[in-house]
Amino acid sequence: MNRFDRITAILIQLQSRKIVRAQDLAERFEISLRTVYRDINSLAEAGVPIIGEAGVGYSIMDGYRLPPVMFTKDEARSFITAEKLMEKFSDFSMQSHYQSAMYKIKAVLKSSEKTMVENLENHIEVRRMARPYSKGPDNALDILLRGISERKAVSIKYKGVNSADASDRLIEPVGIYYENNNWYSIAYCHLRAGYRNFRSDRIQQIDITEHSFNLHHAPLKDFLEKQVHGDSNLTLIEIRVHKKVAVYIQEQRYFYGFLSEKDDDEYIIMTFLSAYLESFARWYLMIAPDASIIKPQILRDKIVELVADIGTKIQDMHVPNP
Repeated sequence: MNRFDRITAILIQLQSRKIVRAQDLAERFEISLRTVYRDINSLAEAGVPIIGEAGVGYSIMDGYRLPPVMFTKDEARSFITAEKLMEKFSDFSMQSHYQSAMYKIKAVLKSSEKTMVENLENHIEVRRMARPYSKGPDNALDILLRGISERKAVSIKYKGVNSADASDRLIEPVGIYYENNNWYSIAYCHLRAGYRNFRSDRIQQIDITEHSFNLHHAPLKDFLEKQVHGDSNLTLIEIRVHKKVAVYIQEQRYFYGFLSEKDDDEYIIMTFLSAYLESFARWYLMIAPDASIIKPQILRDKIVELVADIGTKIQDMHVPNP
């Protein structure tokens, strides 16, 4: 990237965020801090009202705006790809907002780029998997994000996987994330007095309230790292499955928290993150003759317990005489 393009990109980044740190600019453009300072000075000399605060970062004075920026063809193509993904992996409200934003983006494209975009739209398609994205209310993701950005509590009616009836909850959403074909929100639940994981398709009703957050919450990333490292009710599982069987569970495994896989000669080692060890153990019994458990020990113990229970029931069965 030449210096002119870099300075233009820095200006765009300054307009896109309230505060931008010099270190972030240096990492993004792979330049030294000294070069960042020189580029910022060039913008200031050109009349851009940049405010710099030691130890905080740079910002642009409120009210200063440049005319719409022209997008490159590469950027325009990436927008179309993202639009196709939004159509399949978000709820109706988010799709509508994104479509509105796309109209504004397309409005500032050059004529040649508009033609390219219109032609490209017919050549990108996101096909539904055998197990499509599960949706809850049409506006669930939108309201959760509003709650996060405005620091307002959200009222939901939620039916857990092991609950017979839905319950009313008041939650303070920390963030949302997409995993295994579902959207989740980690939130502080006032009913349970602790942080819980809520799956969007199990939310039956959702509304934003006027109640401000009572707590200051850590970033979503911190909660997800705790889950992966075992500081929550999620269990990291590794099993070794023969390839002749693995081919038949390609779709099923996503229901049980599948994360990744790797080859091991005639076998495949699969990694899962499961909150329901009992359910996983019962599913594992189906493939047990052609599989083995690498970890954890608690899963092996559960399988032994289930097999012993099955053996007892079979011995106690009354078989009528022929």
